Amino acid sequence: QVGGAVSATFAEVEHLVPMMSLDNAFSTADVEHWYSRLGSVSALLCEVKIDGLALDLVYRDRRLAVAATRGDGRFGEDVTANVLTIADIPQTLPAHAPDLLEVRGEVFFPVAGFEELNESLVAAGKAPFANPRNSAAGSLRQKNPEVTASRPLRMLVHGVGEVEGVTFSSQSEAYQRLGEWGLPVPETARVVESAAEVAEFVAYYG
Repeated sequence: QVGGAVSATFAEVEHLVPMMSLDNAFSTADVEHWYSRLGSVSALLCEVKIDGLALDLVYRDRRLAVAATRGDGRFGEDVTANVLTIADIPQTLPAHAPDLLEVRGEVFFPVAGFEELNESLVAAGKAPFANPRNSAAGSLRQKNPEVTASRPLRMLVHGVGEVEGVTFSSQSEAYQRLGEWGLPVPETARVVESAAEVAEFVAYYG
């Protein structure tokens, strides 16, 4: 799946919908304060944050057309050649998927794979990566896609940008549909009905 000359620099790509950053809450009190501002809410979706490299995928006519890093939120780097080597990411979607679909998620390094990579780097006399996030970012932004292909990168999709012909009533419905189309979605996601249940979810994974 790797062929053709790769440019010395990554081309710039404009995202169809800007990739916004997430806000943080560092305590139960922070979450409760945020929840109090929502007004009447029937349900929330909780999921585990994956600390990797944000990636935007655009499928046109159900084929992967462009894969780009988050960049500044509006413009990212074209890393399509490298993304084609990641087994988690489908290159084509089934016939019942939309003609145009933009999804975003996180490319990450599984812990076991990260440890094996660092052991091989040390054995070769090279400096190890400081953490799995840096390792994922460095692996995806290689000029040579064969280097990316040699590393066990994974991806989880957590958001939708531009989409034609399909609407989602909730994030959980979006995950269900994306999963049906073959995209990797988080299995840990759970719908809850209160701030207390959010706290339980956080405590369990903490």
